[in-house]
Amino acid sequence: MCNVARVADLPGAAHLALVDGVVHLEPAAAVFEAMLDGWVLQQRSRFLKADTIKGRVDLVRRFAAFTNLYPWQWEPAEVEAFFAHLPSIKFSTARGYQCGLRLFCDYATDARYGWATTCLERFGAAPAQILHEGNAITHVTDYEGRPGRRPLTYDEVQRLFDAADGRVESIRRRGRKGALAAIRDSALLKTVYAFGLRRREACGLDLADLRHNPKAADYGRCGALFVRWASHRREAHPSAAPC
Repeated sequence: MCNVARVADLPGAAHLALVDGVVHLEPAAAVFEAMLDGWVLQQRSRFLKADTIKGRVDLVRRFAAFTNLYPWQWEPAEVEAFFAHLPSIKFSTARGYQCGLRLFCDYATDARYGWATTCLERFGAAPAQILHEGNAITHVTDYEGRPGRRPLTYDEVQRLFDAADGRVESIRRRGRKGALAAIRDSALLKTVYAFGLRRREACGLDLADLRHNPKAADYGRCGALFVRWASHRREAHPSAAPC
């Protein structure tokens, strides 16, 4: 059952995606396409990446083609049959598929967008959320990766930093070239851990990205880091004082 509420002029609302007074040769297909177009607009308003949006829309089209039904005809049994048809799919991929389908159903059943009312008036049925705790993957543990790949402990991180610093001293004692590069690597390694950076974010760093943090005045101009090459611009703050 969908909640009755006044339809708002939100990006992706049914009354904005469907043109009044137009008679379609295939009404069901036209409404489905308009629903997908509206979902694209709704996701664009959240500044999601184009590849993310395309992947989700392709998934919904794939699911609709598999079921040979429209969203207002879907039931939980269709989800179960779809994933049973994909026995070799990876766990993480299956969870991503379920997340995408759940998000689409959330959008289609949200009374603020008016799709439930539109489908009920035109086809006598409304979309429903077809994924629930009984047929969806749940997080049974905090860490679902391979056991051999885990976060380093505090002592292990400290030994890693000590090894990086020790490499600098070793090069200097032997009078070999490379001490400056070793210092750079050590500083970059500590920066990655201090600010929680991804590899791409770390590669795009420059000295101009170091910022003052009024909440950590003791850090000087190294209290915050402006991450320019992230998926979304953000400022990272250290969780502990730099070594």
